[in-house]
Amino acid sequence: MISIKDLIRLLRPHQWIKSGFVFTGLLFGHAWDDMDMLTRVVLAAIAFSFVASGVYVFNDLLDVAQDRAHPTKRNRPIASGRVSVTGAGVLTGLMLGLGLAIGTYVHLSVLVLLAIYVVMNIAYSLGLKHVVILDVFIISIGFMLRILVGTIGVGIEPSLWLLFCGMMVTLFLGFSKRRAELYVQGGGVGTRKVLEHYSPLLLDLMIGVTLTCVIMSYSLYTMNERTIQFHGTEYLILTVPFVIYATFRYVYLLHMQGGGEDTARDFVKDAHILVTVVLWGLCVLVLIGGSRIF
Repeated sequence: MISIKDLIRLLRPHQWIKSGFVFTGLLFGHAWDDMDMLTRVVLAAIAFSFVASGVYVFNDLLDVAQDRAHPTKRNRPIASGRVSVTGAGVLTGLMLGLGLAIGTYVHLSVLVLLAIYVVMNIAYSLGLKHVVILDVFIISIGFMLRILVGTIGVGIEPSLWLLFCGMMVTLFLGFSKRRAELYVQGGGVGTRKVLEHYSPLLLDLMIGVTLTCVIMSYSLYTMNERTIQFHGTEYLILTVPFVIYATFRYVYLLHMQGGGEDTARDFVKDAHILVTVVLWGLCVLVLIGGSRIF
């Protein structure tokens, strides 16, 4: 008998926090007080969460042999045998179907972006995950598609500055994930072949470069003349310290607390990052929303 707990664990609902990227356009596009737009963005985020869960289950089906050799992943529902391959296959189809159906209801462009995400992840699972550097770029594209679903998908024009910053953030998180996995493999367990092509020095260099780009691109965005005119404030730069603190805290977790392997779980569990992100969001709303919110 399959337990509900195992099914929920298989779907990894804590990973749905990544769908927060869908709300980027709503926040910086001044559309939070448009109820129709808000509804569409929320539905788009739900659609992406469901599709992502379907992809996670599909990946677990393909990686069951490797997961059984991993110190923590061997406890996953499929690898441990608590959920059958057939049951997991049905769950995959159900989540993908629901997600794509909701995406279609929101807009055809949302469906197209979700379909790109699914096809890309199938290609990733079937072989591209073994291609060094490209593997991390594919992870990054997955986050970028979330931003595009919440902008182009619902009729909000995306900022090129924020798209670039978003790409740097996701590359930073992707290389950090590989760095954390390298720690695990260093303990004698090699479950991801691509890690053979990475080294701590190489990954630390890439993490440093992408982190620098995150801070610089976001800072330049806040000082850009067009940004100031669009938002009606030159004080958005006051939100930069929140970005610096949150990213530095993540580097600390990666190197000193054994974090980085599960980005979503790190964000939820670490009070410092969670509070910083909330304060950053409130600060942005106050600065660009002003009296329309309060």
